[in-house]
Parts: sequence; structure tokens; C-alpha cells
Amino acid sequence: MSEAEDFARLMRELKERAGLSYGTLARRLHTSTSTLHRYCKGEALPAEFAVVDRFARACGATREEALDLHRAWLLADARRRAGAAEVPVPASVPVPVPVPEAESEPKSEPTVVVTPDPEPEPVARGARYRRRAAVVVAAGVTAGAVAVALLAAAGPGPGAPHAGGSAGTGSGAGTSAGTSAPPFAGSGSASAPASTGAPEPTPPTGATGSAGATAAAPVRPSASPPASAPGRDPVAPLKAAVRSHVWTAGCDHAYLSERGPGSVPPPPVEADAPAWASAQRAVHAGTQIVEVTLHGTGEGAVVLEDLEVRVAARRKPPAWNVYQMSQGCGGGLTPAAFAVNLDAPRPLARPVAGNDGGNTLPAPSFPLRVSAAEPAVLRVEAATTGCDCDWSLDLRWTGPSGSGTLRIDEGGRPLRTSAAPGRPVYGYALEQGRWAR
Repeated sequence: MSEAEDFARLMRELKERAGLSYGTLARRLHTSTSTLHRYCKGEALPAEFAVVDRFARACGATREEALDLHRAWLLADARRRAGAAEVPVPASVPVPVPVPEAESEPKSEPTVVVTPDPEPEPVARGARYRRRAAVVVAAGVTAGAVAVALLAAAGPGPGAPHAGGSAGTGSGAGTSAGTSAPPFAGSGSASAPASTGAPEPTPPTGATGSAGATAAAPVRPSASPPASAPGRDPVAPLKAAVRSHVWTAGCDHAYLSERGPGSVPPPPVEADAPAWASAQRAVHAGTQIVEVTLHGTGEGAVVLEDLEVRVAARRKPPAWNVYQMSQGCGGGLTPAAFAVNLDAPRPLARPVAGNDGGNTLPAPSFPLRVSAAEPAVLRVEAATTGCDCDWSLDLRWTGPSGSGTLRIDEGGRPLRTSAAPGRPVYGYALEQGRWAR
């Protein structure tokens, strides 16, 4: 039995014992029923550790059962990234802990980072992560070594925000030339030139840079940042895992593509969106959700002070077609997030409260405290109705080594979101096997 089949078997056993339907579980996981069904059949694998964790809790799994499920997912994910290569693993693997990785050249293999639940965590709620850290420590001191062995076997992924500080703000992860990449980043995307006419076709978020190249996964690790040279600003003591293809409720999103409906394949699941969008040379239509998981790399804590929005270029939206990934889906959760209006002269990251089944989720707020044991997730929802925008985020931080700015973008290239005014909108008709208006 393969690693993916073993993971799917454990999911089915937990689901059957809990007596929950696919629809009920999908709502609790904030994903679509078809996606969950594919997980349980072994046809797809969750791209995030957080999905596995939520599934185990929703099914009432014991601590030992949750560890078995987490271990099976880690093995299946490592096998997916490593292909047919053998992955040596000790007999017992506790819950993995994100650890710094050795510096290496970026590769094009997709990698999925083990992260906690994707919701922003202010200082007052840091106890949740401390409790999880205590469970991990109790599981055994070999977790870090096992996680490094598995990720090293799979290889690091490509693309990372560059560690270049902006003037007067210290070192961050930006697009400055001559700097090295920090530990984690999202996928790369070529930015179009700033002009007033329709833009040249550009690989979407998630592309590896050249047309037709294998697209990267939403989250990828890369080499650790280099030590600061004397007289230079300090290197950001943070790891940032960036996901730029996040769909509402795991199923609702739209892309712009210049291709006709007859040449566009069926919509993918969310985990496969970067590859699908890269192949169609598509860009985010109307809205884009970006999730950034951050944690410290040293012994001390890092304080996140503010999030600033940078719009590098505004162009006329391209006259392309809109392709809806799902025609009607949703869940009971609206995560708290930072909302960004890209059409504003000076866009701001505005905190917005969320909702979970009628219970209000507090709006995210700065300052936030993060460390190696206490990560935080920032969710940014950008929208535009009038421009084809290139944009990025600057996260200001203060730590034991000083202060600076961490650039959040597409591995050195800006994020790209375009309005789609009056454009043809297509949805996929499953019964007909084609795109239809």
C-alpha cells in the first residue's frame, strides 16, 4: 500500500467511526465535498498540515490517532514531492515541527510546509500555540530531526522573498538585487510592464518564471538567510511561508485568461491551482487572497509592528475571459483578515472581523508577537474593480537583532490581481464536460 493510500485509509476510518457525512465534514473543514471525497479516496492529498489537523479534531481523533494521521500525511507528502525516490523514516514519527533548513539552490519541486491553522493569532491568543508546542515536545525530541530528514529527501522548493531591506528600515525579504532568499516564500510570477494599454501575457502567481515550466506549490521552503555583513542591516529573524492561490471556502475563486473556453481544461482543486493557472497564463480576477505563515528563527521573540501595501503598477485590465472555479460553494467560516482596496490612491491593510457559525472572530491587529514556538498567520484579501495591479506587502518587524522590513511578494516579483469589468464569465458544466456561460 502506498503512502497516499495509507493516509486515505486512515481518513476513511476516522470518518466512518465519527459517523459524519462528507457534506458535514466538508463544512467543518471549510472545503468542498468533492475535494474531501478525493482526499478519502486517495486521489488527492491536502496541501496543508492545517487541513489534516482540522480533520482529526472534527472526527474526534485521540492523540495517538492524530499522530498516526499526521505521520501518514507527512510520508505521503514527502513521497509526492520526492517522486519515486525512497524516503527513509524512523519507525515512530511525532507531529512535525517547522525547523530551519540548510541553504541550497532553489529547485522546481513543489513543497508543502507544515503549518498551524490558517488564522491570524494576536498576542492574547498565543496560548493556543504554546499548548500545541507542549504536545509536540511531549511526543519526543526526535521530531525536528525527522522533519529535516523528510524535507531534505524531498528537496527545497523554488522561489522565496528576497532578503533585502528597504532604505532606512533594516533588512527584509524584498526584491533588492544581490540579496539572498529567506527560508520560505510563495511561488514566482513574472510581472507585466507598467503601461496604459493591455498588458503582455504574464505567468500567473505560482509560475516558475518561464512559460510552460512546472508550476510550484502554494508554499515552498528555500535556503536559510545569510548572516548579516558588518555595517549592514540585520537579517530578518523570520520564516515566511506564502500562499497566493487561496480560494474562499477552498472552492470559490476566479481567474482571467486570454484563452478561449474550448482550450481551457476543467477547474482544478485548490492545491493544484498554481499549476493550472500557470498553464493557462491566468491571473487572479477581481480578488486575491494571500496567506502568510510566520515564525521566528532564533531563540528570542519577534514583534510584527505593521503591514504596508505597495502598488508597483496599475494598468488597464486585459480583455480576457473570466473562469469561475466553482459555481456555488461555501462554508460556515469567514476568516478574520486584512482587507486591501487596490483601487485606493494609497491602499491600506484594514483589519476586518470574521465569523464562524454566528460567532464573531476578532479582527487581526498589530503588534503581534511570534517566535519559533508561536507562529502567526496573516490573511490578506485584496480586491480591485478598476485596474490590473502589481502589488506587494511590507511587514515591519522588531527583534533581538534590530528592526527591519520583510517584503512579501512572489519570490521577488510582485503579486498580480486584475479587475474584469464586463468580461465574459464561464463556469464549468460537469454534466456537459465543458465551460459554458
